Amino acid sequence: MPAQTVTPLSVLVTTVVFALFLSVTAHVAARNVLGDVDPRRALYVGPLPAAVSVVGGGFAVPAAVTVTVAFGLDALMFKWSYDQPPRVVAVMTVIHAAVTILVGVVLGGIALLLSTRPT
Repeated sequence: MPAQTVTPLSVLVTTVVFALFLSVTAHVAARNVLGDVDPRRALYVGPLPAAVSVVGGGFAVPAAVTVTVAFGLDALMFKWSYDQPPRVVAVMTVIHAAVTILVGVVLGGIALLLSTRPT
């Protein structure tokens, strides 16, 4: 028996929250590489990789395929949104992955700590 009921609304909210999270970390990566940039451009980067991740997880697509496609779309959206040469886009994509992993681990650790607090 599943631990949680999946509804279209829960999938939509998960995708939107994950897209916003990826957009924030994309802005951090873009600022790291390019300096002062418009934060609205990062809003274009997050939705496609988030959608691929949620759909890939929902349909049990192998992680290697999902991650590869998400990285490719991430790079494509960085290229489209910031109009930079391929080398800069590659650096932005790698930094975006690193920032996303680091912030995700920190937030996951905080959630774990809060879940074990005495009541």
